[in-house]
Amino acid sequence: MPGTKKLVIVESPTKMKSIAAYLGDGYEVLSSVGHIRDLVEPKNLPPELKKGSLGKFSVDVENGFEPYYVVSDAKKKTVADLKRAMKNADELLLATDEDREGEAIAWHLLQVLQPKVPVKRMVFHEITKDAILEAVDNTRELDTALVDAQETRRILDRLYGYEISPVLWRKVGPGLSAGRVQSAATRLVVERERERLAFVSASYWDLLARLAASAASTEQGFDAKLVRLNGERIATGSDFDDSGKLKPTVKAATLDEASALALVDALKDPAVDLTVTKVASKPYRRSPAAPFTTSTLQQEAARKLRFTARQTMSVAQSLYENGYITYMRTDSPSLSQQAITAARTQAAALYGPETVPDKPRLYKGKSKSAQEAHEAIRPSGDTFRTPASLASTLRGSDFKLYELIWKRTVASQMADATGSTASVTISAGPTGSSAHPAASGAVAEFAASGTVITFRGFMLAYEESVDEERNASTDPTESKLPPLTEGQVLALIEVEAKGHETTPAARYTEASLVKKLEELGIGRPSTYASIISTITERGYVTPRGQSLIPNWIAFSVVRLLEDYFGDLVEYDFTAEMEDDLDRIAGGTADRVDWLTSFYFGSDKHRGLRQVIDNLGEIDAKSINSLPISDDITLRIGKYGPYLEVIDPDAGPDAPPRRVNIPPELAPDELTPARARELMDAPVITDRVIGVNPENGKTIVAKDGRFGPYVTELEPEPEAPAPPVEIPTETVDAATGEVTAAKPKKKAPAKKKVAAVKPRTASLFKSMDIANVDLETALRLLDLPRVVGIDPESGAEITAQNGRFGAYLKKGVDTRSLPGGEDQIFEIDLAGALELYAQPKYGERRASSALKEFETPDPDSGKAIKIKDGRFGAYVTDGTTNATIPKSETVEDVDFDRAVQLLADKRAKGPAVKKTAAKKAPAKKAPAKKTPVKKAAARKPTSSGATTTVRKAAVRTPAQKAATAAKAAATRAATAAAKAAATPKS
Repeated sequence: MPGTKKLVIVESPTKMKSIAAYLGDGYEVLSSVGHIRDLVEPKNLPPELKKGSLGKFSVDVENGFEPYYVVSDAKKKTVADLKRAMKNADELLLATDEDREGEAIAWHLLQVLQPKVPVKRMVFHEITKDAILEAVDNTRELDTALVDAQETRRILDRLYGYEISPVLWRKVGPGLSAGRVQSAATRLVVERERERLAFVSASYWDLLARLAASAASTEQGFDAKLVRLNGERIATGSDFDDSGKLKPTVKAATLDEASALALVDALKDPAVDLTVTKVASKPYRRSPAAPFTTSTLQQEAARKLRFTARQTMSVAQSLYENGYITYMRTDSPSLSQQAITAARTQAAALYGPETVPDKPRLYKGKSKSAQEAHEAIRPSGDTFRTPASLASTLRGSDFKLYELIWKRTVASQMADATGSTASVTISAGPTGSSAHPAASGAVAEFAASGTVITFRGFMLAYEESVDEERNASTDPTESKLPPLTEGQVLALIEVEAKGHETTPAARYTEASLVKKLEELGIGRPSTYASIISTITERGYVTPRGQSLIPNWIAFSVVRLLEDYFGDLVEYDFTAEMEDDLDRIAGGTADRVDWLTSFYFGSDKHRGLRQVIDNLGEIDAKSINSLPISDDITLRIGKYGPYLEVIDPDAGPDAPPRRVNIPPELAPDELTPARARELMDAPVITDRVIGVNPENGKTIVAKDGRFGPYVTELEPEPEAPAPPVEIPTETVDAATGEVTAAKPKKKAPAKKKVAAVKPRTASLFKSMDIANVDLETALRLLDLPRVVGIDPESGAEITAQNGRFGAYLKKGVDTRSLPGGEDQIFEIDLAGALELYAQPKYGERRASSALKEFETPDPDSGKAIKIKDGRFGAYVTDGTTNATIPKSETVEDVDFDRAVQLLADKRAKGPAVKKTAAKKAPAKKAPAKKTPVKKAAARKPTSSGATTTVRKAAVRTPAQKAATAAKAAATRAATAAAKAAATPKS
């Protein structure tokens, strides 16, 4: 019988606690912890279903693309808890996120729980008391169109990945994957690197002059740049194409070094006049940026805070679930009336009423695909909490991101920044006669501009960052100008010639890649973080600083996809799929019809199935090869990329010469000249450094797969003594009779002694394998180095190198060495103690532990903490968890008791999970087999009796002969009977 409480189900445990506090006793709030079920892996299907498309994809493509969902083992307990709670509920409120993913989670909950009580869909975009109570009063029905759109995307990704990824495994390498958005993202990064590989730099020169209104006011000088020479415009970096030549449509003169230097000398002649020929001024106005969407938040957090896209979304999720900001997955920059009022009120209070315009600012999204009816990301509530008020509540990344969101939101409702921009043109010349024709009688024209902001407006709160522009001038383009008039003669302080090189297109950063994907309409901003993580984890790209550098294997993958799956990796086609999913979400397109068109094909494009069926023969060697020059080819092999060159003078069967490519070498740095340098470099062999005086072992420097290192050579084991020949025959001296020697029992094989592992140590990045000496090698081999003893704890402090750089270690407490690897040998005890006196990086955030012990666990060597868990406080060393008995409090548990609890837990061993009884598969009629008779096992006569096995009786030769004669007589009689039964012709 239904109870009297309303059951509310959300996705996250954090959200669950906040909402439960707002709703009160009449509601029970539980969490599904994300999705409770998903498409099953085909290998986990029941045996009778492992047939056809269902057995391949877990999707029945022949029958309406019906998916096969299962509740994962990890979620079975969650589902059981939810079903148990349903028994005491009189109403079910599905309060998952208000997007496709959240709608799908709600639908799956409905399918699994099968509630017998009324069901309502509860949606909200911020977790505040007012928003939650309003959501309870304004529920709606489940939107099945959104569910269809999410399910279509999930099935689409399954079909795409499961059809194309195996082709990559066979032709490029194992463990690779393809996806409609990840493949497009990888292609963008690779195409940019191809542009950089093909790029040819152009050289050009210009002049920069330092001028003043008069010779007496040189302290108020300003910079001006040469823009014309004899009336012809001077070329700048943006006038050149990627081949190093001026663009066909550009009409401009280029200065070489000789011309520029000659012109400088000519302009320094005091007889050359510098006159102001034009002065202009125009108003300056700049508007604030729109409030954050998911995409712009990821971009700006990357530029200003150096956050990765994944880090940004993780921190934003935490801020949302704890009620600090609104929902963080949105394409809409618009603000609700409540938020507009809050932002305008706060701006007026903090920066003055004059900074707020008369009318509110309204923003409209430019994205091709709009996330379902959300507003922009902003501080939650009808009154925004200032960053200063949260300084004691939020820490680290949480505070930084909240402050960024707050500033952007408030600034978006503030007035424009205004001012004026002055520009001036200066004529210099004509110059006198010069040996160089470019400087003889030349008239040079310089230009300068300066902006003065008279009203800062929104800039008082926030100013948006921008990505670096390609071939942007590094010279000051704007400076504050003194009052100038036309015809005024200026004084020359200095003039210099400056040479420039055009630069290739910048590599994508996470911010610029997100921006490009959004511009193309590929994927959803809410998925960009996971996409960038995927292409990084798959080894397609490697972050270096802020840049995303493609690895060579990405070139092979993209080439295969372009050559054999061209339609599917086209940017427009991928973007059209997002539009189609939007139509399904809006209820104007049918899920099954669209999937049928995508997989089986239509009039518009070939289906995925047709593409796979007509791939033809793929030459793996060609796909994994890239010509660098006429005789050098880059190959992507099983163990990484390498260069290959065939010696024309070698025999036809001679193997080509191969050289590994240094892992730190980016693809665009592998020019033909660099490749030739690698091929011609002498082969590095082991270099003997010297002998360790302590043990007499030889120390050598080697170049390994993971970089150069030093190692001690273990002495060669002594060769075993040759076996003594044992005579196989003996001769009796008296009679001369030869007899065979009795075989001796084989001696038992000796156990193999484990090989001694030699000591090794990687060279520091600052060291050269060719120059490392014996003293340095011995110091490296002796790492970790003991710095000293901590006077307080008595623990030993050591300096060493690790995966993430050089660091100090004291028990389980570590500190990074700010000076890098070289500081390992330099830091003393005083310096180490000073580092340990400072708070550890990242520890400014409040620890989640209730109690921590300085001394590590004697068994595991790890730090022991007491934490608060779902079922109460527990002791943990990070590996073993032991619940604290209810009769004890956290304060009662000291170090010894914590160690005892962990030891008792380890002694018990891991808890045995109860396995659910499996349903027996549908019975099939078994094929009839001839039964094989087995001898029945004898039962023991009593519980303590020993079963005796009878041996077969030994038969005499006479008995064997009688049996053989009897068998022969039987065969003869059988043959005679058959002959008699055969009719005669």
